[in-house]
Amino acid sequence: MSEWTPQSWREKPALQQPDWPDPEGLSMTLKTLSSLPPLVFAGEARDLQTALAEVAGGNAFLLQAGDCAESFDSMGADDIREKLRVILQMAVVLTYAGGVPTVKVGRIAGQFAKPRSSDIETQGDVALPSFRGHIVNDIGFDAESRLARHERLLDAYNRSASTLNLLRAFTKGGFADLNRVHAWTQEFVADSPAGRKYAELADGIDAALSFMRACGLDTKDDARLHEVDFYTSHEALLLAYEEALTRKDSLTGDWYDCSAHMVWIGERTRQVDGAHIEFFRGIKNPVGCKIGPTATGEDVVALCETLNPERIPGRLTLITRMGAGRVSEALPPLLQAVSEAGHPVVWVCDPMHGNTFISNGGRKTRHLEDVITEIDGFFKAHRAAGTWPGGIHLELTGDEVTECLGGADEVGDGDLDYRYETMCDPRLNGRQSLELAFRVAELLAKRRNPQRL
Repeated sequence: MSEWTPQSWREKPALQQPDWPDPEGLSMTLKTLSSLPPLVFAGEARDLQTALAEVAGGNAFLLQAGDCAESFDSMGADDIREKLRVILQMAVVLTYAGGVPTVKVGRIAGQFAKPRSSDIETQGDVALPSFRGHIVNDIGFDAESRLARHERLLDAYNRSASTLNLLRAFTKGGFADLNRVHAWTQEFVADSPAGRKYAELADGIDAALSFMRACGLDTKDDARLHEVDFYTSHEALLLAYEEALTRKDSLTGDWYDCSAHMVWIGERTRQVDGAHIEFFRGIKNPVGCKIGPTATGEDVVALCETLNPERIPGRLTLITRMGAGRVSEALPPLLQAVSEAGHPVVWVCDPMHGNTFISNGGRKTRHLEDVITEIDGFFKAHRAAGTWPGGIHLELTGDEVTECLGGADEVGDGDLDYRYETMCDPRLNGRQSLELAFRVAELLAKRRNPQRL
């Protein structure tokens, strides 16, 4: 392959990039970004890759979850805390009930850009540039809102920095303490069937901690019980922004994209000869790539060869997004091709994007049962192939939204207008997320104990 630099992607076709109206201003903004401190550190990214290597080896499970598209308008401390709380609750369920360590990665502190199926959005007789996330423009349907503004890149950096600062405080400052596991139960989760199951699980954890103390083990000073490792990720869509935050590590001399610990490539931008793959092949972060139902085994092996030619465990995560009705047919050939090629990838299921449809009321939505059906098909395909179902990739929120159908609360078509607040795609709410975690934990427990099948 040709020599790589952080700028070499510019020689390739770059899809899904905004049409910036002020190139000179954009250049100045990118220069400013390149002079700012990194948002994350290379050592943290290496720690995540080590954890993902355990997932690739079948010894851990990845929970990657968070907002569809983060909003500049809802980034208060309460919003961040409640989103983190749901992810921590899910991780406890997967670890305790599923019997495997859970690697926790948020779609957070940088998930501001969204790919679009069309550059133009039309409403009635008016056609305007599509909304591409708050890092580019605004969601309001008027010419001023839809203008791409380079200043938003700096705003995204600053908001990511603030979010990361708060996440570090929460995860290392006592909020994630297992001795407080009952305190994680939000009111709107506590009065649901999943919430009651979680309370029972929390009782079990309390009992286990009490037993450890009775045996003379110190549960107060063991950091593993009071802190968690929590990593950030986002789709690295805007390559100029990612380039500006790419730094050479002083210890290894390698290049890292310091906008997040892990970044991924979307289904629309995974062309092997494209700009996104070119950028990703040179950074040393653990990276992901979304894979849809049209991908062939040859396509996926080519991605593996380009993104992880040295076959480093934990370096590459393949995130499949097939749809509940297609996963059983589309996934097995990919598992076989990658396995035969000898690539140690992390296989993750994104059960959200392939199960989106328009409700009777005109809202974009998903049904929880379709989401769970795809996860079940993902597990069955891996069991048949003898490979490890390494994780799930979800869009969720800590808010009590009504954006996805189903669940114990039986959110129906007529409920979607009650609290439909997403910037783009529908998200699971806290109750639905916890219900899903218990269902996945059952699948994990069965996978690790075949006699329970």
